[in-house]
Amino acid sequence: MAVQKKVKRRKRKDIVPKTCWFCDERMHHIDYRDVDTLVKFQTEKGRIVPRRISGICLKHQKQLSTAVKRARIISLVL
Repeated sequence: MAVQKKVKRRKRKDIVPKTCWFCDERMHHIDYRDVDTLVKFQTEKGRIVPRRISGICLKHQKQLSTAVKRARIISLVL
């Protein structure tokens, strides 16, 4: 019989669920001309931060990605 190794697993301690920033601010529409808000949810390379990291809800993540793409087309953001 083979000897099984014990695997150490990390314990999840006091994980606070992330809330949507746009829902907290009561923003119903994300504008592509609001560059300060769009840059907040991008990396230094210009990539959009995923939902699991930013904590944005699905509805606002879709609006954010559309707004960033429109802002990229007219060269407001990278």
